[in-house]
Amino acid sequence: MEIKRNLYLNRLISLRHSGMVKVITGPRRCGKSYLLFNLFKNYLLAEGVNPDHIVEVALDEEESEPLLDRHALGQYIRSRLTDNNMHYVLIDEIQEVAGFERTLNSLMRLPNTDIYVTGSNSRFLSSEIATIFRDRGEEIRVHPLSFAEFMSVQQQPVASAWDDYLTYGGMPRVLYYQNPDEKAHYLKTLFERTYLTDIMEKNELRKSTEMGMLLDTLASATGSLTNPIRLEHTFRSELGVTFDHETITRYIGYLENAFLINEAKRFDVKGKKYLTTPLKYYFEDLGLRNARLNFRQLEEPHLMENVVYNELKIRGFNVDVGVVENYRKEQDKTTLVRHEIDFVANRGSNRCYLQAALNVDDIQKRNQEIRPLLSVRDSFKKIIIIKNDIKPHTDEHGIITMGLFHFLLDEHSLEG
Repeated sequence: MEIKRNLYLNRLISLRHSGMVKVITGPRRCGKSYLLFNLFKNYLLAEGVNPDHIVEVALDEEESEPLLDRHALGQYIRSRLTDNNMHYVLIDEIQEVAGFERTLNSLMRLPNTDIYVTGSNSRFLSSEIATIFRDRGEEIRVHPLSFAEFMSVQQQPVASAWDDYLTYGGMPRVLYYQNPDEKAHYLKTLFERTYLTDIMEKNELRKSTEMGMLLDTLASATGSLTNPIRLEHTFRSELGVTFDHETITRYIGYLENAFLINEAKRFDVKGKKYLTTPLKYYFEDLGLRNARLNFRQLEEPHLMENVVYNELKIRGFNVDVGVVENYRKEQDKTTLVRHEIDFVANRGSNRCYLQAALNVDDIQKRNQEIRPLLSVRDSFKKIIIIKNDIKPHTDEHGIITMGLFHFLLDEHSLEG
């Protein structure tokens, strides 16, 4: 089974021979290696590149252990540069090499190398690419399968595929299992033996109890407003556990660095400023989130909201939670009223405001979703996404209502 990842493949192709290190980041087992060693390599071969001019190094394999020393890695790659023609250097899990940036910066100076690397830890890669590679690094952020990618290899109706996606997520390997128990077992094992173990070892944490409690709490409250201080109070009052907010903040950073969760800040739309607290957390993959909770708490509205958030991130949007403040006068009293918009999505100079709801079948529910959007006076798109299978239409206020599957399966659904 070959799953096309054209969004990322085309990005790699567009950066070919750019003089930059192409840094492919994303969570473990999301398909980074497959993208690099299969899809991109096959593209190069189809373009007529000599196989001897493709240098592959998988640093997470046992036979590559000697290359975990940066000097040995650099020496090995140089030994594979057989002539002055372009060589394509493909390195998987580069963060395993201490001081890798010095090796890559040295290799970049060679006129016959085009360098591509992957990494699974944003602390070493995503947040420092510009600094590490002196403005000569370009990040390609890979996510688990989008729903459109998931559907591209499905033979079942979209509604039943949606149920599977909502339950087992978009880790590519899940598609190779037919039995629900096998899918669940794979995801639980992946979470415990790969993600949690990696986080504990990389950050030298001795006990997993506190991390486990934090994961359970964040997974149970996906998309709910919270912050480390509020979490500290929850642990103390409900669990009788002392877990201070500074440690919680640090642990959340570990989870973000491992690409397990993403933070969505609140943005004051009228005041045009960020509100420091509280904020929301969404899981990078719902299958991993559900596995952590033993596939309990599968409330569709919250999971649908998480999917919409992830889809916006996949499309390259910066995503915040919108807050709109208004003053309401009742008799002689003026009251500050805050409305929440699920997502404020920005990409370049484009912006759109989105609400996600299972349905807006009754007038009260529709008014509830529309009210925050009507409070925004600018001319950017305002959209309500509902699960109903409907064609997009615009009401008298200029608010667009579109079906969930139209949004997810049409990559241009937010354009035009």
